[in-house]
Amino acid sequence: MRAILISLTIIMMMFSTNVMATVSESALGDLTQTSLGYAALVIFILAYCVVMAEEYLQLRKSKPVLLAAGLIWIMIGYVYQQHGMGDIAKQALEHNLLEYTELLLFLLVAMTYINAMEERRLFDALQSWMVNKGFHLRTLFWLTGILSFFISPIADNLTTALLMCAVVLKVGQGNTRFINIACINIVVAANAGGAFSPFGDITTLMVWQAELVNFQQFLTLFIPAVINYIIPAMIMAYFVPKTQPQALQETVVLKRGARRIVVLFLLTIATAVAFHGVLHFPPVIGMMMGLAYLQFFGYFLRKTLPSSLAKKKAQAEAKHDERALKQLGSVVPFDVFKRVSRAEWDTLLFFYGVVMCVGGLSLLGYLGVASEVIYTQWDPVWANITIGLLSAVVDNIPVMFAVLTMLPDMSLGNWLLVTLTAGVGGSLLSIGSAAGVALMGAAHGKYTFFGHLRWTPVIGLGYAASIITHLWLNSAYF
Repeated sequence: MRAILISLTIIMMMFSTNVMATVSESALGDLTQTSLGYAALVIFILAYCVVMAEEYLQLRKSKPVLLAAGLIWIMIGYVYQQHGMGDIAKQALEHNLLEYTELLLFLLVAMTYINAMEERRLFDALQSWMVNKGFHLRTLFWLTGILSFFISPIADNLTTALLMCAVVLKVGQGNTRFINIACINIVVAANAGGAFSPFGDITTLMVWQAELVNFQQFLTLFIPAVINYIIPAMIMAYFVPKTQPQALQETVVLKRGARRIVVLFLLTIATAVAFHGVLHFPPVIGMMMGLAYLQFFGYFLRKTLPSSLAKKKAQAEAKHDERALKQLGSVVPFDVFKRVSRAEWDTLLFFYGVVMCVGGLSLLGYLGVASEVIYTQWDPVWANITIGLLSAVVDNIPVMFAVLTMLPDMSLGNWLLVTLTAGVGGSLLSIGSAAGVALMGAAHGKYTFFGHLRWTPVIGLGYAASIITHLWLNSAYF
């Protein structure tokens, strides 16, 4: 630790003299051509290289970006303090922290509800239904894809993809070729479905919270999203055999309150939309109020558990149902805070690191330069198409946050376009979205980077067609 501190001190002494004149010229300071700027950029690039190698290093993606964020802001704080401008750096830091906090609380509530539904076995019941039906592989290919498309706008693309992948792995029974192509289909469908809903992906949520697109306007992306999914799916479906796998028999009993939690989640979404659309408050206020709905319902479930168990026990004894009696003995009271603890903290902390890193690079002037090149010298349509392609390599979260930080002067049609491209562009590569990265882990060795890469040209057709469809259908917004 002492060696690290000494090294940081030496680094800061080396570049602080180089930025002296530049900082003095401007209150904000364009530091892109200084040692500080270069050092911050190199740190961020190195951290993101480690993130992209997560599958091979087995190192959670939050760790390198958290470290990078701390290092970047240490350097910024040191230099700005040396020139009596510490307040400027502090205000920039607080601004980025506030943006992250709003998104953190919003996502935390959404993840808590999804975890509550999972604990009440709603997703297990859906899996059981598909497995027990004994569909042939091509039907299962279409069913998992369509369900992914329509569930992801509410349950987010990552959760949806993992749910459907579990079905494919169970029914595919080691058929690597089918599992690979079915997982590709699920990734494309989940990302496309998440593109037309603020709840479908972190990027769409960021655009909505920034009040650049309202809730209803996201729905104009529905048909382009359908096109993005359906074109590659129709082509890939021809390569899926109609083999009939052996039907599996599973029985899943929903836990008490499962359906009511779904209703409460829909009510929470409506509350968030109302806070944003009617009162013009951040939607996170409505989401936090929705968490109270779940907490009160959890309290109700705990208080009424003894009487519910007594009633079910009497019914099971009357029917001499030994299995039901055994299930009653394993009932665990519902606990909201256990659901909160099971949120995807690695993703939330990764998002923090990205926000703070990009915020630091913005203060140094890099995003201003990028905005000047991309959104001033290029046509905005081509710029937004490029953003989508970039998201396939870098991940759409930092790309979209960078765009929102630049805040280029664009029409509603172009903001919808970059929302679409950043959302579905990640489908071009398996590492381009959270859904793809997660499935490479869940179906390790069966769904791979190169297995996905073989279908990239086909997915690219859907990407191009969805953009053309948006430009045609929503031309009035440009």
